[in-house]
Amino acid sequence: MSEHIFKLPDLGEGTVESEIGEWFIKVGEFVEEETVVGTMMTDKAAVELASPVSGTVIKLAGEPGDVVAVGAALVTFETDSEAASKEPAPAPQPQPSTKDSDAFSQLVAEVDAGTRVVTSPAIRRRAKEAGIDLSLVPGMGAGGRIQRKDFDNYLKAQATGTPVARSAAAPSTAVKEIKVIGLRRIIAERMSRAKQEIPHFAYVEEIDITELEALRKHLNNAKSDPSERLTLLPFLGLALVRALQEFPQCNSTYDKERNVLLQHEAVHLGVATQTPDGLKVPVVKHAEMRDIGSLAAEIRRVTQAARDNSAKKSELTGGTITITSLGKLGGIASTPVINLPEVGIIGVNRAVQRPVVFNGQIAVRLMMNLSSSFDHRFVDGYDAAAMIQRIKEMFEHPATIFLP
Repeated sequence: MSEHIFKLPDLGEGTVESEIGEWFIKVGEFVEEETVVGTMMTDKAAVELASPVSGTVIKLAGEPGDVVAVGAALVTFETDSEAASKEPAPAPQPQPSTKDSDAFSQLVAEVDAGTRVVTSPAIRRRAKEAGIDLSLVPGMGAGGRIQRKDFDNYLKAQATGTPVARSAAAPSTAVKEIKVIGLRRIIAERMSRAKQEIPHFAYVEEIDITELEALRKHLNNAKSDPSERLTLLPFLGLALVRALQEFPQCNSTYDKERNVLLQHEAVHLGVATQTPDGLKVPVVKHAEMRDIGSLAAEIRRVTQAARDNSAKKSELTGGTITITSLGKLGGIASTPVINLPEVGIIGVNRAVQRPVVFNGQIAVRLMMNLSSSFDHRFVDGYDAAAMIQRIKEMFEHPATIFLP
């Protein structure tokens, strides 16, 4: 008997280390050559790695969330002497288990946007081959994640006709430890950097959107397909494009390495999007060249691509300013965190009807707060406030949004 050490291969694009996503093997288990041993994560993708030899697992590099350097021992196998005498098989080239995209685009787990089933690419393939509906498989992992043993237990139960075991309710004193790994770790790091590096200047303005909402409903009444109906975001996008012509310093990105502020003519509009994997910011390129219908359609397309993990890397990078909305959960006001390396973000809050003074009379109007944050290093408070006031003017007189 002898030992074979499977070292972490180069995962490409200058990666020097990778985070363990999930193990599909355990110590003491015999593994056949080419068996997928687990997933490794980089900032760009989740990657499955296969065993180069057949043997018994005697050591793993760590637990999910631990970081392993390229070239360091990943799995140690005990092999028979005949296999050990052979020339070691070359390390397989890693195959991305999801499409290559930026840090806001991937998790080790693939998530079905419709059922929110959370599992690994290997389990998803096995289920497809076996014709198993993963929504029926009880997941015992964190957040209901279906692990390898969960899937094996389900197959065994199906074969024997026994009831499928369900997780018991945890006692009220139980404490669940959840490692901050994958996309959630990346989000945490980026949010921390944004708050540490950027002196945020927050500005909130109250807006009467009664007329804008009437226009929105009128335009939607002409649309037979409910999926094509307009939200407030494309109106905000158009108004922002016009306002940025007067305040171009807000349509900038900061290159920290060169200490250069890049002021963009094109408006590449980031749209903060909540997905089953966490927060992502897909980008509508050249929003300044779009009308209301085109902008609304592109917002729908890129946000859906972000949710179902089909977004390309180019669709998740390159934003120059971001808009955000919490929809019905919008609250009274918010202080959105700027999306590095941009210098501004604007968000809509919940709209509510309430009595206000309008044309000298008490009237019930639809009111909404527009919340914003700017990088105070590069955007003066006066300019930030003036730009939001310009958007307020267009929202309260919506025809001006469409004037040349």
